[in-house]
Order: sequence, then structure tokens, then C-alpha cells
Amino acid sequence: MTVDATSMLLVAVVLLLLTLLTGLARTIIGPSLQDRMLSVQLLGTGGVALLLLMAALFRASALIDVALVLALLAAVAAAALTRRGENDD
Repeated sequence: MTVDATSMLLVAVVLLLLTLLTGLARTIIGPSLQDRMLSVQLLGTGGVALLLLMAALFRASALIDVALVLALLAAVAAAALTRRGENDD
């Protein structure tokens, strides 16, 4: 991998980390369950993207498997929050 590609991947990783921090703040602040559910989806999607970028950066194929597991967990978390929201009404 060239220096330009590596630096671009590092910039993308930093931007994704900032996005994840913003999503984490929205998860904590709320105010509604829908806001929290969307931010959990953002955390899942951003985490998957971050892991895939790190897999390309470090040439670690095991991180791709971890990203797939995280994608599944994010989908389950969204389903669980949706189910919880239906029961609260």
C-alpha cells in the first residue's frame, strides 16, 4: 500500500471515530427512544466501517470476521430496541 493510500485510510479512520463519538453522545443524551435507536444503528454501522478500514490498513483478515459479527449484533440491537418501544406504549 502506498503512502497516499495509507494516509487516506488514516484520515477516514479519524473521521469515523469522530462520527462514533457523536453517535455515542446522542445515545447518552437521547431524548427519545427513537433517537437512541438511530444512534445505536450509527454506532453499529460506523463500527463495521471502522473495522473494515482497519482490516485494509493492517492487512488483518480476522477484522473482517469481527465486522460481520458486529453487523449482526447491531441488527439484533435495533430489533430489540424496536420491540422494547412497542411494549412501552
